[in-house]
Amino acid sequence: MAIEDPKDNTEEDPMAAWAEALEEQKSAAPDPEQGGPLSGAEPPPARQAFNKDGTMQDINMVLDIPVTLSVELGRVKVPIKYILQLAQGSVVELDALAGEPMDVLVNGYLIAQGEVVVVNDKFGIRLTDVVTPSERLRRVSRGG
Repeated sequence: MAIEDPKDNTEEDPMAAWAEALEEQKSAAPDPEQGGPLSGAEPPPARQAFNKDGTMQDINMVLDIPVTLSVELGRVKVPIKYILQLAQGSVVELDALAGEPMDVLVNGYLIAQGEVVVVNDKFGIRLTDVVTPSERLRRVSRGG
Protein backbone atom coordinates (compact mmCIF):
# COMPACT_ATOMS: atom_id res chain seq x y z
CA MET A 1 0.00 0.00 0.00
CA ALA A 2 3.03 2.23 0.10
CA ILE A 3 5.11 3.68 -2.64
CA GLU A 4 8.50 3.36 -1.03
CA ASP A 5 12.15 2.96 -1.86
CA PRO A 6 13.04 -0.46 -0.36
CA LYS A 7 16.60 0.62 0.48
CA ASP A 8 15.33 2.94 3.22
CA ASN A 9 15.89 1.49 6.67
CA THR A 10 12.63 1.91 8.57
CA GLU A 11 12.79 -1.16 10.80
CA GLU A 12 12.94 1.01 13.95
CA ASP A 13 9.57 2.62 13.21
CA PRO A 14 7.24 0.51 11.05
CA MET A 15 4.97 3.53 10.43
CA ALA A 16 7.84 5.61 9.05
CA ALA A 17 7.61 3.90 5.65
CA TRP A 18 3.92 4.72 5.41
CA ALA A 19 4.43 8.31 6.58
CA GLU A 20 7.15 8.79 3.99
CA ALA A 21 4.90 7.36 1.28
CA LEU A 22 2.12 9.78 2.26
CA GLU A 23 4.55 12.70 2.10
CA GLU A 24 5.71 11.52 -1.34
CA GLN A 25 2.08 11.34 -2.48
CA LYS A 26 1.40 14.89 -1.24
CA SER A 27 4.39 16.26 -3.15
CA ALA A 28 3.47 14.44 -6.40
CA ALA A 29 2.67 16.59 -9.41
CA PRO A 30 -1.02 17.25 -10.12
CA ASP A 31 -2.66 14.80 -12.52
CA PRO A 32 -5.16 16.61 -14.77
CA GLU A 33 -6.66 13.36 -16.12
CA GLN A 34 -7.81 12.12 -12.70
CA GLY A 35 -10.16 15.02 -11.96
CA GLY A 36 -11.01 16.09 -8.43
CA PRO A 37 -8.38 17.68 -6.18
CA LEU A 38 -5.46 16.44 -8.31
CA SER A 39 -6.72 18.24 -11.39
CA GLY A 40 -4.99 21.45 -10.36
CA ALA A 41 -8.18 22.97 -8.94
CA GLU A 42 -7.84 24.20 -5.40
CA PRO A 43 -9.51 21.65 -3.06
CA PRO A 44 -11.51 22.77 -0.04
CA PRO A 45 -9.59 22.92 3.25
CA ALA A 46 -8.41 19.47 4.30
CA ARG A 47 -10.85 18.76 7.12
CA GLN A 48 -13.91 20.63 5.96
CA ALA A 49 -16.82 19.81 3.69
CA PHE A 50 -19.64 21.84 2.26
CA ASN A 51 -23.32 21.47 3.15
CA LYS A 52 -25.96 21.63 0.39
CA ASP A 53 -26.51 25.30 1.15
CA GLY A 54 -22.79 26.05 0.60
CA THR A 55 -21.82 26.48 4.27
CA MET A 56 -18.72 24.70 5.49
CA GLN A 57 -19.03 21.80 7.89
CA ASP A 58 -16.25 20.39 10.07
CA ILE A 59 -15.74 16.68 9.35
CA ASN A 60 -13.13 15.95 12.03
CA MET A 61 -15.62 13.68 13.80
CA VAL A 62 -15.62 11.13 10.95
CA LEU A 63 -11.90 11.03 10.13
CA ASP A 64 -11.16 8.34 12.74
CA ILE A 65 -14.02 6.00 11.79
CA PRO A 66 -12.43 2.70 10.75
CA VAL A 67 -13.22 1.28 7.31
CA THR A 68 -12.12 -1.97 5.71
CA LEU A 69 -9.73 -1.55 2.80
CA SER A 70 -9.23 -4.75 0.84
CA VAL A 71 -7.49 -5.76 -2.37
CA GLU A 72 -9.27 -8.27 -4.56
CA LEU A 73 -7.23 -10.72 -6.59
CA GLY A 74 -10.23 -12.04 -8.54
CA ARG A 75 -13.64 -13.68 -8.28
CA VAL A 76 -15.42 -16.80 -9.40
CA LYS A 77 -18.99 -18.03 -9.01
CA VAL A 78 -19.26 -21.72 -8.15
CA PRO A 79 -22.01 -24.02 -6.89
CA ILE A 80 -22.06 -25.00 -3.22
CA LYS A 81 -21.20 -28.62 -4.12
CA TYR A 82 -17.88 -27.34 -5.51
CA ILE A 83 -17.12 -25.54 -2.24
CA LEU A 84 -17.88 -28.71 -0.27
CA GLN A 85 -15.36 -30.65 -2.38
CA LEU A 86 -12.48 -28.24 -1.69
CA ALA A 87 -9.55 -29.71 0.21
CA GLN A 88 -6.01 -28.74 1.06
CA GLY A 89 -4.13 -28.35 -2.22
CA SER A 90 -7.24 -27.57 -4.28
CA VAL A 91 -6.80 -24.82 -6.87
CA VAL A 92 -9.59 -22.32 -7.50
CA GLU A 93 -9.34 -20.59 -10.88
CA LEU A 94 -10.29 -16.92 -10.70
CA ASP A 95 -11.62 -14.62 -13.41
CA ALA A 96 -8.62 -12.26 -13.30
CA LEU A 97 -5.68 -12.70 -15.64
CA ALA A 98 -2.07 -12.69 -14.43
CA GLY A 99 -0.70 -9.16 -14.56
CA GLU A 100 -4.13 -7.49 -14.44
CA PRO A 101 -4.57 -4.63 -11.98
CA MET A 102 -6.01 -5.57 -8.59
CA ASP A 103 -9.23 -3.96 -7.38
CA VAL A 104 -8.95 -1.83 -4.22
CA LEU A 105 -12.20 -1.76 -2.25
CA VAL A 106 -13.30 0.26 0.76
CA ASN A 107 -16.17 -1.43 2.58
CA GLY A 108 -16.85 -3.39 -0.61
CA TYR A 109 -16.92 -0.39 -2.97
CA LEU A 110 -14.32 -0.08 -5.73
CA ILE A 111 -12.21 3.03 -5.21
CA ALA A 112 -9.05 2.26 -7.18
CA GLN A 113 -6.95 -0.28 -9.02
CA GLY A 114 -3.29 -1.01 -8.58
CA GLU A 115 -0.34 -3.33 -8.86
CA VAL A 116 1.21 -5.46 -6.14
CA VAL A 117 4.48 -4.22 -4.64
CA VAL A 118 6.71 -5.42 -1.80
CA VAL A 119 7.71 -2.92 0.89
CA ASN A 120 9.92 -4.05 3.77
CA ASP A 121 9.03 -7.73 3.12
CA LYS A 122 5.30 -6.96 3.20
CA PHE A 123 2.86 -6.86 0.31
CA GLY A 124 1.38 -3.53 -0.65
CA ILE A 125 -0.41 -2.05 -3.62
CA ARG A 126 0.68 0.86 -5.79
CA LEU A 127 -2.40 2.64 -7.04
CA THR A 128 -2.45 3.00 -10.81
CA ASP A 129 -6.00 4.29 -11.29
CA VAL A 130 -8.26 6.02 -8.76
CA VAL A 131 -11.99 5.99 -9.42
CA THR A 132 -13.38 9.54 -9.50
CA PRO A 133 -16.52 10.28 -7.46
CA SER A 134 -18.55 10.78 -10.65
CA GLU A 135 -17.42 7.40 -12.01
CA ARG A 136 -18.33 5.74 -8.69
CA LEU A 137 -21.84 7.15 -9.01
CA ARG A 138 -22.11 5.90 -12.62
CA ARG A 139 -21.01 2.39 -11.57
CA VAL A 140 -23.49 2.30 -8.68
CA SER A 141 -26.35 3.48 -10.90
CA ARG A 142 -25.74 0.75 -13.47
CA GLY A 143 -25.29 -1.95 -10.82
CA GLY A 144 -21.56 -2.56 -10.78
